[in-house]
Amino acid sequence: MIDVYSWPAPNGHKVQILVEELGIPYRLIPIDITRGDQHAASYRAINPNGKIPAIVDHAPTGGGDPLTVFESGGILLYLAGKEGRFLPADLRLRGEVLQWLFWQVGGLGPMMGQAQHFFRYAPQPVPYALERYQNETRRLLQVLDQRLAGRDYLCGDYSVADMACFPWIRIHALTGVSLAPFAHVQAWYGRVRQRPGVGRGLNLLRERWVDVSTSSEAKRNLFRTD
Repeated sequence: MIDVYSWPAPNGHKVQILVEELGIPYRLIPIDITRGDQHAASYRAINPNGKIPAIVDHAPTGGGDPLTVFESGGILLYLAGKEGRFLPADLRLRGEVLQWLFWQVGGLGPMMGQAQHFFRYAPQPVPYALERYQNETRRLLQVLDQRLAGRDYLCGDYSVADMACFPWIRIHALTGVSLAPFAHVQAWYGRVRQRPGVGRGLNLLRERWVDVSTSSEAKRNLFRTD
């Protein structure tokens, strides 16, 4: 059994989609980041970084004590590797998937996250920051669009790289950046969104979603620095 600690946000959606695509037994444990659950000592013992998602595998390969994994990219690699799905065995293909997975966790996610912050949540307008992060988001979308030209998915078959990128592309409107110039990204997004496992993953905790821009409590809990 896998305990999945998550919340309906892009990084949480990555793991929610993967466990649904894999069809493995799991228990979903909501961590309400708008109420500060991520800062509780009990959760920090699982994820010292105080973010979502995290998992605890109560039946790790080889036995032994439960195994904890935090950071969305690490979780995707761990579960896909354990189950032998959505991560190619071929060395070259695996290398491509790893590159695009790390491209997302190191670039696309952080840049879109900052664009979203300055577009929706900043208490005062910061034009330089908004321009900087929106422009970088557009640049990364162009990179993704070029990669997807002539491809159904990022690395041949559907993989954890697609699962990692998809939830961030999904919230593009919240960054103030349009997908209109990126036809290949739009087509890829449609293909991924049509997968039943993706739909199920997105629906998990959907009713718990909070519009952070309308809640001062949520902003305090999300953006505190300790």
